[in-house]
Amino acid sequence: VQLVESGGGLVQPGGSLRLSCTTSGFTFSSYIMSWYRQAPGKEREMVAVISSIGGGTTNYADSVKGRFTISRDNAKNEVYLQMNSLKPEDTAVYYCKGRSLLPMREYWGQGTQVTVSS
Repeated sequence: VQLVESGGGLVQPGGSLRLSCTTSGFTFSSYIMSWYRQAPGKEREMVAVISSIGGGTTNYADSVKGRFTISRDNAKNEVYLQMNSLKPEDTAVYYCKGRSLLPMREYWGQGTQVTVSS
């Protein structure tokens, strides 16, 4: 099983980034996919989640609603996080996670650094 995040980097406040998570080794379409982030000295927090199969249901942390969009491409086994209007407080390591309910399984990527600074 592999989950590999990419697309992180340094961006100025107000800028945009698109994170990608490329996966392999599990039935991607059956997994609920999420993005989490962890800032220095803080706990890891959920940023966005998208349902399995059709991906028709999404949910976001209040702090990113209206600015971030999660999406998935089941044909490519990838999940994305479009981040707009970035703020310095969005600076963190961003992780993608795949979760299956039956059977109960959970997989994490290694993370990608996002730094928002002028």
